[in-house]
Order: sequence, then structure tokens, then C-alpha cells
Amino acid sequence: MPLPESFLQELLDRSDIESVVSSYVRLKRRGRNLVGLCPFHGEKTPSFNLYPETASFYCFGCGAGGDVITFIKKIENLDYLDAVKFLADRAGMAMPENKMNDAASRMRLRVLEANREAARLYHALLYAPEGKAGLDYYHSRGYTDATIRHFGLGYAPDSFDFLRDSLRKKGFHDEELTAAWLCGRGRNNPNHLYDLFRNRVMIPIIDIRGGVIAFGGRVLDNSKPKYLNSGETLVFKKTNNLFALNFAKAAGGRQLILCEGYMDVIALHQAGFTNAVAALGTSFTADHARLLARYADEAVLVFDADTAGQKGAQRAIGLLRETGLHIRVVTVPDGKDPDEFIKKNGPERFKLLLEKSANDVEYRLMELGRRHILTTADGRVAYLRDAAQILAELQNPVERDVYAGKLAGELSVSKEALLEQVRYLMEKRRKQQKDKQMSAIVRKAEGLVKKANPEAAAHVRAASAEEAMLGLLLLNPDLLPEAGRLLSADEMVTPFNQDIYRRLLERQAGGQPVELGFLAGDVDEEGMGYLSRMVRDARERAGADLREELRRYAGIIREENQLLGLDSPAELTPEQIQEKLRQMRERKR
Repeated sequence: MPLPESFLQELLDRSDIESVVSSYVRLKRRGRNLVGLCPFHGEKTPSFNLYPETASFYCFGCGAGGDVITFIKKIENLDYLDAVKFLADRAGMAMPENKMNDAASRMRLRVLEANREAARLYHALLYAPEGKAGLDYYHSRGYTDATIRHFGLGYAPDSFDFLRDSLRKKGFHDEELTAAWLCGRGRNNPNHLYDLFRNRVMIPIIDIRGGVIAFGGRVLDNSKPKYLNSGETLVFKKTNNLFALNFAKAAGGRQLILCEGYMDVIALHQAGFTNAVAALGTSFTADHARLLARYADEAVLVFDADTAGQKGAQRAIGLLRETGLHIRVVTVPDGKDPDEFIKKNGPERFKLLLEKSANDVEYRLMELGRRHILTTADGRVAYLRDAAQILAELQNPVERDVYAGKLAGELSVSKEALLEQVRYLMEKRRKQQKDKQMSAIVRKAEGLVKKANPEAAAHVRAASAEEAMLGLLLLNPDLLPEAGRLLSADEMVTPFNQDIYRRLLERQAGGQPVELGFLAGDVDEEGMGYLSRMVRDARERAGADLREELRRYAGIIREENQLLGLDSPAELTPEQIQEKLRQMRERKR
């Protein structure tokens, strides 16, 4: 059964799209609309547009679009019903009971329940005789029992059936255990289930809403892999989560410390630095950067001093800069990791490291200096050439001027000459980015239409008129009665547009609201992006006489439909259809 109209209407009324989106995206008003950096792809220039008038959004850069439900689906990695429930919880509304029986939602709920029970079992075992090895390991790292309890740390015994049998007794089915990535199936015997985590200390991964969504496990012997992390499931996507963000977001302030791994984060939290987080069993990604930017204005990177750690830091800096965050980098002396440093020197010394940390530009210039021989002319030229590349990435002209002056003074070169090189690189990069962005926009737009309405490519004129008409009607639903008299749904040429038009006519005839939000349950993300683009384009092209526009679009669609009706389209290839339409139009002229 669909969600009750009254419930959905109240939910949309209570879920102001500007309020919801602004909790994830920094928005600036531009006329009647708002703009910001898109949370779904990396960009430096805002291409994400929010339209309060139609309660919709659209990104010119990646083609994402839709209503408030679509936004939550995409940004929280939820299905439709879970996105509705998310917004309902936010608005203090109870979900209609009948929809909670949905199979996908039920399985998602069971996966979360299985993870929670597994975490309890692993934690309880830690303090049983069978878990002594795990508890000894945690104590050897200096973790207190309070810290162990705080993070819900646990132990998976060296057994193939401990968790499987324990959760079966609690009523969980095999499909639920495999869906949660707690158990695997035998290669030669798929009916045989076995524990995936064995002889490992277990670290539960908890999302910002407090649900156990995955686990990280570290071996206690020399077996491989050293770390085993949950695979992606209905409730877990590595790039959509940061370890300990559930605690760090409540630490106060708008600063987060980014570490390499779980153990460093746990050690920092125990030492009082409760704003520490880490990526989950994968390298830091653009999605991680955008997630971090939702909860912080400043990111402090604390990575290991080895080659891998420094390479990771450089990568993270590039991704975090795309979000507009202020970035600082801590260099831990003697090549130690944060955990080692705190054990040896104490929290106060580590706090001093944080306070004296260099910003990302200073850090990158320092690392660059280590790679060049500055005592030779060739070395200085090479260093300045690479340094100019770093300065060219800076958006603030004052910042560029300060660092150019600093470099010029240190290496006895002309500041103006250095800035001239920087300006040249900036202009070159600007042109490259503009070309790249335009190409990406065209590709995304074409791809969006291709996915949502593949038949549009074979019926370009009809599809264009249909898109214009649907956008006009979504902006002006009062025109639907007239539209219905001018054109029936069956007369639309492309199936996707035909289906949407039929839905709009039916909703209008039944006295139901005609908004994007009421289509989100039946239209996928590509389709919602396609519809949002229609609305955006209609807003841009809207003339004084909307009814005349409507009649013109309906006329084109009817004409195209009649032309196609002269032959059976099913028997023609798209190329043949295009050629036939061209010939017919030529004859009409």
C-alpha cells in the first residue's frame, strides 16, 4: 500500500527543504533561490541550486535533483521508506504502521538488530574466560575498562560457529546473518554458514544515529588480513561514514581531528581529544571529505610519519580543500603515531602539537622543500615551479600574496615574477576547469535523460516538448485541467514522460496535491533528477502567456505522435525513426 496522502502532505509541510538541506550544505541566497557546493560530487564553484518555491533542488554539475525526500535518500544512502522515516523522526511524526512491513525496510531493521546483538555478544565475551586474550590486548594498548565500555569493544573467539549459533538462538535467520556481513556461506556448500570474524578484537562501527552498522576486527596472531572490516550492506557504506563521528560531533566546537585508523582515534578519545575520527577500512575519499565538512569548519590531520601516512595526508588535503574547510596538519616527532606519542609524552604535549600545527599550505611547502636541493640554482627553480602550483590553488588573493612574499624572501627571487607565474597557472587551470565542467554538465545531462527516458534520443523533438510541458505543469499545476483537454497521456511519445503526465492528470482529477514530493516514492533518483531539470528549465524559460506555451507544446507533441502513427515504430530502428521524421518535416515545409 502507498503511504497515506494526508501523512505525506503533513511530512512535506513539516520538512522545509531549505531547513533540511542547510543542515548538510552551506547555502547562500541568490535572488529567490539558494546555492552551495554540491554534497554529491567534489567542486570548488557552487553548482547546487535550491528552489524553495518548488521545494526542489538541482545540481548543474552532477545532475542530482529532486525533492526533500530524494535529497535524504541520496545523502543518507537510504531507500525511499527509510528516507521518509528519517524525515518523520526529524519532524516528530509516527510512521504509518502498514508500511513498516515493507520487505526492504524489514530486512534493514533486522540487519541493524543483528549487528547490535553481535556487538553485545562480542563485548560480553571480552570479560569471560574465553575472551581473556582480547581483554589482555586492549589493556596492553593502555585502554581502560571505561574506554572499552564507551566504544563497546569486544572479542570474536577462534570459532566458526560462535556468533552463528548464538544469533540463531535469538531468532535470526541465515539470510539476515549474511545480509549483515556477520556470516559467510561455504564455497562448496552454500547451505553451510560460518562466522566471518574469528580470533579478533572487535570494534563496532556506530552511525550518527547510534545504530551499529558494521565492525572492524584486528587479528591477535600473524594471520592475514591484519584488519578485517565489514563489507558494504543495506546499512553500511564505507564512504558514507567516519569512525567515532557519533561521539565527535557532540564534542563541541567545529573542529575535527582526522586520523588514519581506529586505534589512534580510540587513544585520542581516551586522552581527552573526543573530536577525533577516521575513515573506515578504506582510503580517505571525496565522500568522507563532504561528510566531515557537515560537522566541522576546520580539519586537523594527524597521519603517521611514514611514506604511506604522508601520501594519505596529501590526498586528504586535496579532497578537503574542495569542501572549503580550513585545514591544519600535525607532524608527530620521531615518526611516531599519535597513540605512541601520547603514551610517551602525555596529552598536554600532544595538545601543544595541535596548537602549533601548520596549515595545509605551510605543510605542503615544507614537504616540497624536503624533496628539492635548495642549495643549487636548479633545485630552487624546480622548487619554485612546484610551489607556484600550490599557490595557484589558493582562492584568497591575500593568502597568495603572503605566501609569495614569504617564498620570494626565503629564496631571494622577485615576488612579482613568482606571482606572474602563479597568475599564468591560475588562468590555465581556470580554462581547463571550465572546459571540463562544461563537458561534465553536458555528459551528465545526456546521461540523466538516457537513464531516465532512453527513448528520448529517438524522439528528440517530441521529448523536448514533453519535458517543457511537464516542467510547466509541475510549476503551474492549475494548468493541468486545460492540459488534459489539449492532450491525452496516450499521445505523449516517450514512455517515461507519458507515465509522469498520466500520474499528474490522475492526481489532479482526484483532488490530490501535484508536487515532486508525491512522485518520489514511484520515481528513482535518475528520474527525480530528470524531473527537477524540467522544472528548472521551465522556470528559466517561462513567458508571460503560460497557456499559449502549453498549447504550443501540446501541438508539437500531437504532431510528432501523428507522424509516428503513419508507420509502426516498433519495426523501425531509432536511426530510421529520426530519418523518417526529418523527411516528413521537410515535406511539410
